[in-house]
Amino acid sequence: MSASSASDGIMERRDVLATSASESADARQTIPHPSAERGGASGIAPAILCLSSLLWIGQAAMLAIGVGAIADGGGITEVANPALVVAGLGILRAILDAAGSRLAFRAARRELSMHRSAATAALAQRSPLDSDRPASGLAASVLGEQAEAIVPYLARFRPVRMKATVVPLVMLVCTLPISWLAALVLTFCAPLIPIFMALIGWRAQAASEKHLAETGGINAFLLDRLRGLATIRALDAVDETALRLRANADALRIRTMAVLRIAFLSSAVLEFFAALGVAATAVYVGFSLLGSIEIGTWEGRLTLTQGLFILLLAPAFFEPLRELSAVWHDRAGGEAALAALKELAASRQTILSGNDREQGASVGPASIEIEGLTFRHAPERKAATDHFDLSVAPGEHVALWGASGSGKTTILSLIAGLARPEAGVLRIAGMPLRDDTADGLRRRMAWIGQSPHVFAGSVMRNVALGRNGIDAAAVAHALGGVALDKVFTAERVAAVGEGGLGLSGGEALRLALARMMLDEQADIILADEPTAHLDAETASAVTDALLAAAEGRTLIVATHDPVLARRLNRVVRLDAQALGGAA
Repeated sequence: MSASSASDGIMERRDVLATSASESADARQTIPHPSAERGGASGIAPAILCLSSLLWIGQAAMLAIGVGAIADGGGITEVANPALVVAGLGILRAILDAAGSRLAFRAARRELSMHRSAATAALAQRSPLDSDRPASGLAASVLGEQAEAIVPYLARFRPVRMKATVVPLVMLVCTLPISWLAALVLTFCAPLIPIFMALIGWRAQAASEKHLAETGGINAFLLDRLRGLATIRALDAVDETALRLRANADALRIRTMAVLRIAFLSSAVLEFFAALGVAATAVYVGFSLLGSIEIGTWEGRLTLTQGLFILLLAPAFFEPLRELSAVWHDRAGGEAALAALKELAASRQTILSGNDREQGASVGPASIEIEGLTFRHAPERKAATDHFDLSVAPGEHVALWGASGSGKTTILSLIAGLARPEAGVLRIAGMPLRDDTADGLRRRMAWIGQSPHVFAGSVMRNVALGRNGIDAAAVAHALGGVALDKVFTAERVAAVGEGGLGLSGGEALRLALARMMLDEQADIILADEPTAHLDAETASAVTDALLAAAEGRTLIVATHDPVLARRLNRVVRLDAQALGGAA
């Protein structure tokens, strides 16, 4: 598609995503699937953090040995070696913690970037005719804000989940040879934590998904109302809109508090069972050392060294589970955000696009042949076009005539390769329109829509659009060709703002025509209702400029303007089931 295609409102999502169809095709080929990167650093980081926690076993043993030596009347030499080992293991643990956390964070950011890239590439491939495509506000919210919840999920929850699986089991193995009763107490208390956490987790994930949906919905609502603010004020609906926004904000507040309540509940459950397990172990060790309990060991009573070692391991046994509770909310939010990103990346109705940029634009006369074209927006919906046939000769000017909903814009979009037909064949310049030919054929096309996008900046930049070889003289000539050379004086250049601020509807349309005139490759012009919503005088000026720009080029116009239709070579009627009929 030529650079002027960026001016069409139906392709607004491309401006939002700042990517072209061919770029998104390259992105699909170069972006690895996130699951392919879960080895490497993302697998090493949890292992390093697990090793760091397991070093506490050595520290606890040395502390118990040192205290036991002091209790037996040992000197400084008998305590020095254990103390040095404790200090050395402590330094090593700090290093491993820092390295593991850094690796986990980097791996999380990398995986988030890949998920975002995959979702962005998929959104760029979504057809503008896809009725299920997400609102731009919702997509922006998921990609920019909600996706950040994936980082704590990947960087904290996954390593902690591995620690909660491995570390308690190893500590239990270390405790069992000393006291089977202490191991039994820990074994009894430990499963209660994940059981209750799982029960709470199901509810937490559901609440987080509803919270993310509520956040995306309010963002989409706010963006939609900001875009239509002028219309809202004209209809005196400001107060009603404010009330609706307040109701949405209250609903979001309720969802947020529901998620927080579940997070606090999960922490309370875990702390209760962790405290219960540590207290029961401490009671057993205390009574055993006092001689009140003589069972629970494999032989004899617990010594001070053995009892202290068990007491030091008991809190560390529950520590990974306590950490798991602290990051449990990250899991709910992260998995909900991952699901939202994967939903954006899901393949649905897509445009035709391959990687044929090296082949260049196709050659041959700019003819268009359509045979048996059938398209429906969804499998369960009625066909928007049903076995439509059309033949357009090179240089011919054709009007697609019909009322709103008759399929005019759909046919133009299918010709441009912006959707995949259910059946039928499209040939541009004698070449079938397919994925492997779409990019080259689209370079021969220019799209003129009802609401061309105008970027904030000078007229020169808006017309040239960054294309090479276009200087001020060429822009001035193009503006003169569409009767805008006197409109855009030096005083008016600075008034061109984002979305066409400072321009009338007719001026914006003629600006899009000037863009198209500077595209030497575009010999096929697709115009979608170019005179809609314009007064008679402005519509006449736009029609004159369009026909002048289309001189020697193939032109297909979707319109229900009888004045414009009469000035074209042929009218193809789409209403009353007369698909393909000509007048």
